[in-house]
Amino acid sequence: MKLPAVCRVPVSPQCSSCYYNRLRPLLSPPSINSPPTHFLRFSLRNKRSAVCRASETETEPDQNDDKDDKLDEEADDSVADNSLELNSQPDQDKDQPLGMLENTSPGNNNGAQVNEQTGVEDGTEVQVASGSPLPGVKPQQLDESIRIPKETVEILRNQVFGFDTFFVTSQEPYEGGVLFKGNLRGQAAKTYEKVAKRMQDKLGDDYKLFLLINPEDDKPVAVVVPRMTLQPETTAVPEWFAAGAFGLVTVLTLLLRNVPALQSNLLSVFDNLDLLKDGLPGALITAFLLGVHEVSHLLVAKEVGIKLGVPYFVPSWQIGSFGAITRILNIVPKREDLLKVAAAGPLAGFSVGLIVLLSGFILPPTDGIGIIIDPSVFHESFLAGGIAKLLLGDVLKEGTSISVNPLVIWAWSGLLINAINSIPAGELDGGRIAFAMWGRKASARLSALSIGLLGISSLFNDVAFYWVVLIFFLQRGPIAPLSEEISDPDNKYVALGVVVLLLGLLVCLPFPFPFSNEAATGF
Repeated sequence: MKLPAVCRVPVSPQCSSCYYNRLRPLLSPPSINSPPTHFLRFSLRNKRSAVCRASETETEPDQNDDKDDKLDEEADDSVADNSLELNSQPDQDKDQPLGMLENTSPGNNNGAQVNEQTGVEDGTEVQVASGSPLPGVKPQQLDESIRIPKETVEILRNQVFGFDTFFVTSQEPYEGGVLFKGNLRGQAAKTYEKVAKRMQDKLGDDYKLFLLINPEDDKPVAVVVPRMTLQPETTAVPEWFAAGAFGLVTVLTLLLRNVPALQSNLLSVFDNLDLLKDGLPGALITAFLLGVHEVSHLLVAKEVGIKLGVPYFVPSWQIGSFGAITRILNIVPKREDLLKVAAAGPLAGFSVGLIVLLSGFILPPTDGIGIIIDPSVFHESFLAGGIAKLLLGDVLKEGTSISVNPLVIWAWSGLLINAINSIPAGELDGGRIAFAMWGRKASARLSALSIGLLGISSLFNDVAFYWVVLIFFLQRGPIAPLSEEISDPDNKYVALGVVVLLLGLLVCLPFPFPFSNEAATGF
């Protein structure tokens, strides 16, 4: 059985749809069950649009040229009921270019789509349909549709990509650009460098390349979009002004957090401003731990070439502050760079916080009295409770108050702020760490689980309630795409990320064991 195909006009690179159908047997292995025979009919609707149709017809094995011509005339005059149209466009506007071709033939996997850029007879551009946006990127709203030149697509396919880097098998419109599917050659990082350099040499800085994982089949895809679609959004209020306002409110909440007499009646603070001085030492220690966290982010980000925005400190009546929200302003090159920046803040905050906490347990209070607390408070944190049990020993007895250095409470507050920012959810430090270590799909599932557990905890804890609300509205994500998301980070940086997540978990989990032998016997 032969598969004769007839076109009324010669197949040329200008008719990329028919040209692609000729190459399809070369790009995909033949099916075990041979599909029905198809005739292709190419008719020129007008000067600016073209239509391809396929009609299903049985033929004899040995046919002469006369019979082929006769079948051609029959296919040209009528279309069978079971013929399919490859996304043809009607004659509504002669200036409207042809979009994608869609193949829904029964012999092509029961309606599998073939998305391919197509050209027009005398046009120089093809309009790219709007597909799914890049995760976390809001394309700039333009007055007219973004168009990508057909010549650019051909350069990308034939001169930028190649057998030695990324062998393209198909392409789809993708938010003003093109998504290329194919086979990745070699290591992703080296392949990205080669392709990016070629694209720079051929097309300059007009386009941006992304090498991502397709969430549908977990296979590598290359995305090329115009840089104009990635411009950051402008805000109505200047960043420094808004960040300064949030910072002033955070200073107030840090002071109030360390003055219990004012927490019961917040309005009384205006009549007792002198009492705020009592909360100044605790506010300074907590602010110092927050500052160490943010400065570490900035230093590492500068080292790897990531630009960070102005930190927005978030006030909290319960613990003084929820930390800071810091935006990443540019596109992160790879997952290892994101891991370095995201882990730097919590690692520094936990390190300094643990030093201050240990100092509080070891050093006696400066006034000889310190803070009188019930040992039961140490049950709220596995890390704080374990250190207290290790260093204080039999001094800790259930129901018996003890005196501790205020540094213990101030350091504990700083550790808690670092810990809640290390929760693997959304765009928190922990969410970015999880994404950098395990990829987008795994981190998205972990983020959903973390937010769900926080939601359950919020039924019993007001800190968890306000924090999950903050994440849901401000830090939910998704994380913006990286230039190259396929390469895994080095194991030593993965280990640091795991340490951050474990420390955050130890701070937030309760200490379940009793503190004294008498209590343990009665337990």
